[in-house]
Amino acid sequence: MPDTPVPEAGLAISENAARRIHAIAAAEGDANLMLRVTVSGGGCSGFQYGFKLDATRGADDRVFEQSGVKVVVDETSLDLVKGATLDFVEDLVGSYFKMSNPNAVSTCGCGSSFSPV
Repeated sequence: MPDTPVPEAGLAISENAARRIHAIAAAEGDANLMLRVTVSGGGCSGFQYGFKLDATRGADDRVFEQSGVKVVVDETSLDLVKGATLDFVEDLVGSYFKMSNPNAVSTCGCGSSFSPV
């Protein structure tokens, strides 16, 4: 992953992730779509990440921008991903959004769930 500055109180978005979010929004025909990042209980390590497209912003949402795309995170989830970097990876396993989260003390093998500090 290229060096992406991470705001201390927020979420950094890599150029790969920004390009992919832009492509998904364009394919959906709605330039106002944002990627919503959530954290919920579950997964094999305690918490799991969720990614979905969203056109609305809630009262407790924080919005992070990179290259014209927006990623939205609610305040509760932000506490668990503060200082993380969102990336988009394409490898032999497939293509997927990946979080590099300094708040995770352990992750599962697929990287979709974690245990917080």
